[in-house]
Amino acid sequence: MKQILSPLKKRIPEFIFFGNYFYALCALSLAVESSLQQSIGLNKFVFYLLMFSATIVYYTYAYMGEISFRIAFSGRKIKLTPPSKYNYYNQRTEWYQRNDRLLNITQIIFLVISFACALDLAILEYHHIFSLYPTEWLMLLSVPFVALLYYGNAFFPVFKINLRKTGWLKPFVVGFVWAGAVTLYPPMFHNWQNDLHYTLDFLVFWLFIKNWMYISVLAIMFDIKDYADDANRHLKTFVVQTGLRKTIFLIVLPLTTIGLIAFSIFAFKSSFTLPHYFINLVPFLLLLWVAYSMHRRKPILYYLIIIDGLMLVKGICGILGVLIFKGY
Repeated sequence: MKQILSPLKKRIPEFIFFGNYFYALCALSLAVESSLQQSIGLNKFVFYLLMFSATIVYYTYAYMGEISFRIAFSGRKIKLTPPSKYNYYNQRTEWYQRNDRLLNITQIIFLVISFACALDLAILEYHHIFSLYPTEWLMLLSVPFVALLYYGNAFFPVFKINLRKTGWLKPFVVGFVWAGAVTLYPPMFHNWQNDLHYTLDFLVFWLFIKNWMYISVLAIMFDIKDYADDANRHLKTFVVQTGLRKTIFLIVLPLTTIGLIAFSIFAFKSSFTLPHYFINLVPFLLLLWVAYSMHRRKPILYYLIIIDGLMLVKGICGILGVLIFKGY
């Protein structure tokens, strides 16, 4: 029995986290949190199914595309050093190469689901699609456009565009895409389904800034993990240019403070009670605690579970705050 359970203990977490299912779950929790905090109803099931499947397709294809591009560019297979629990790149790349057939099958399945959901939403809103305001088109298209440019060669092999290699700009691109998808998309699609136009108001702006800064800090913490690799590739991330201590005190703390101030403004304008406000402080406090724990190198699953897990914690705390203290 132990011989059966022991491999499963390793394979199941790898499948969930390396397969990007956890990312998809985080996206759903943040989207639901955003809807509840903006006091709008939840979207139809097909919207959340699209967000879940599209997240998996995007991250899986992007990583598979990077591996394929490197193989094609080098004209040979990627050379893997012996697996190490502290080797991020090799461990994940090795998992992708071992499970390439499974990943190809799941990609087709989730791609079909994504197209079906997008088609369903487009048909339902077909009579509105050509009457959207220019600002609505901008908000709708800017997020996927920037997301595609982030991985560059994985999606556009012909063009040498890769926002992931911009160093200091990289975490803010990640934060922008996530904040746009989970903050703006839920109310946008909800309004369209109710024959209403969507405009970015004061409260949503501060909610967007909060999510942008929070997720940007998480992306910077991932750069701390990749410090040695980024330094060897001369990628000028914050931690490469300023060092670990300065990154935490001069970048992570100020950005966290900006996010906290943005949330406080949103909470004040939305008339949050103190208990409701404090439960939403939990993710920010955990964020600071995890930042201080980055002094020692950890296995990859630590970063995926703990750092990415802060997105899930944030979504859960926001949802509970509304359900418990506002009686949604």
